[in-house]
Parts: sequence; C-alpha cells; structure tokens
Amino acid sequence: MARDFETDTQAAREVFQSAEAIEPALPKTAGFVARLRVYVRAIYAGFIASATIALASTWLSQHYGAPVMLFALLLGMAFHFLHQESNCEAGIEFSSKAVLRLGVALLGARITANQMFGLGAMPIVTVVVGVATTIAIGLLVARMLSQSRPFGILSGGAVGICGASAALAIASALPRDENSERDTILTVVTVTTLSTLAMIIYPLVATSMGLNQVQAGIFLGGTIHDVAQAVGAGYTTSHETGDIATYVKLVRVTMLIPVVVLIALFVYRGQKGRAGVKPPLPLFLLGFAALVTLNSLGFLSESVTSLANELSLWCLVTAIAALGIKTSFKSLIAVGWRPVAVMVLETLWLGGLVMTAVLLFH
Repeated sequence: MARDFETDTQAAREVFQSAEAIEPALPKTAGFVARLRVYVRAIYAGFIASATIALASTWLSQHYGAPVMLFALLLGMAFHFLHQESNCEAGIEFSSKAVLRLGVALLGARITANQMFGLGAMPIVTVVVGVATTIAIGLLVARMLSQSRPFGILSGGAVGICGASAALAIASALPRDENSERDTILTVVTVTTLSTLAMIIYPLVATSMGLNQVQAGIFLGGTIHDVAQAVGAGYTTSHETGDIATYVKLVRVTMLIPVVVLIALFVYRGQKGRAGVKPPLPLFLLGFAALVTLNSLGFLSESVTSLANELSLWCLVTAIAALGIKTSFKSLIAVGWRPVAVMVLETLWLGGLVMTAVLLFH
C-alpha cells in the first residue's frame, strides 16, 4: 500500500498547493514522523466528516432497514458544501480513494476456495459467463444510448459482480475524466436501488418458477447485485437457499480480481506511448487475493474474519459518504434517463441468463 499512500499524499498536498498551507515548510531531511504529521493535519477534517456521515448512515440503516450505502450517498450529497472547504477537501479525497482501497482489499476475508468450488463447476461457469457478458452488454447498450465506454464497463461490472463495492473498485482502475465521479455516484445509486428491488422481487420469481432450494440459491446469489441483499433474499427463502446464495455471491466477488486487473492493463495499453506511464499495479487487489489465500488455508480465525468484514463495510461506507460529499444533486439530474436504462437492461440480461442456466443445467 506504500505506493497508494504516496499517491494520496501527493494529491492531498496538491489540493493545498503546498505543505506550507498547513504548517511551515519542512526541510527535505525531515523524518517520516514529521511528514506523517503534516499529512494527518491535511486530511483529518475531511476524513472525520466522511466517517461521521458513515456512522450516521449505519445507525439509520440499522433502525430503518434501508441500504446503508444509499443512506451514506444521500447524506453525503447533502453535505456537498464541505467539498468547497479547503480544510476538508484533502481528507474527502483521501476517504474516497485510500479508504476505499482498504475496504475492497478486506473483502477477501469473506471468501475461501472451498466456498468457491463446493457447488461444482456449473455455478462458477455461470458466474464467469454472467460477469463477462454483462460487461459486454453494458458496453453495447452504452454505445447505443450515447454513453461513454468507461460508464458501460463501470455499470456492467457493478451489476455483474457485487454492486456498489464493485463500482468503487472498478472506478479506481478506469481512466479519470470530468465525469468519472458523477458516473460512479450514479452507478452506486442505481445499482443499490435495483439490488433492493431484486431482493424483494427475485424470491417471488424463484417461487413462481418452482425452483428448488439449490436452484433458488444459485439464482439469487448469481443475480442480485449487492452482497447484503443477495444474502438477505436467500435466507428469507430458507437456510439452505441462504447458504448457497452466499457462496455463489462470494464467487462473483472474486471476479473483482481478474476484472480490475484486465481493466488496469487495458488502460495502460491505451496510454503506453505517453511519457512516464507505467503498468498499473492494483495493490489493494493483491491484498484482496492474499486474504482469500490466508482464509482458504485456515490462517484466519472466525474473530479475525468477522473483524475484517466489519472494517471492510465501514471503509466502503466511509468512501461512499466521501463520494457523496463530492457530488451535487444537480450533476446527477443532468445526466437524464439513459444511464439508468443501461443498468436496467444489464440487470434484466443477467437475471435471464442465470435463470436459463439454472433451469437447463442444474
């Protein structure tokens, strides 16, 4: 994570124009502790603001049963004025980048190899095909509706993999432009809304189609976008369905690694001729893979896994809150209906594909 830390340090300092805006200039020979103190002074206000919104969102989610990510986004957007404050801007940037990477890396503690392969090849093949084709459909439909290629990849990956978490991870690997953060927020809002609707509707669809518990678990885990909603839908059906839905959903989460690596390599290929451009190394995904490996080998106790899951959720909610602070309602309303239509069509495609696979091959 050293490279990520250095990158965010530089970004924070650029926001303030120089370290002198925080305290007197440090000599180049200043030690690590002194430089760290400057960095902490730069980010603490914005970070505390993002973390406070995350805590409030968590409380609201627990008391009212609505998605925590949606609360974090809406509350964050209500505090958009903080992004205009020089004292908060650097910490908000830090929360939306470095804290995000940590949260994605810690997702790996949820997964083991036994979970991935315990149901046989069919769910794994379905997941791989579903993710690949959903991203392809996203690119196609985005082009048809005059949306950008990065948005097609971002929305397709969010729908195909794991909703808001995937959107944040994929956004970190895509090339940045003036619409990047707006597209990320729009994707998170839409995919969270669609995931909530799917949590309610898809169990009814599984029952009406006469799916058994295993088939229903594969369908729910293979189609609902966010992890929490997929797990919730599964366990409202039955305990066995909930277990299978959880395993299948976690297989989808592991697709973050190849998808983000491929996106990063694709971006590098497009910039290869530019001076100073080096192949990107998504260090947070290496952390993700390392935790999957350690958990699969039994080196992570249940208490450690539980702590990592809680910390991951907190980091992701804090990052979403920071992204919300950076985004205005006006910028979202201006995009119109087309991006939402792209994600609805991606959702319908994925649902139809997984249902067909379940009925034909399981």
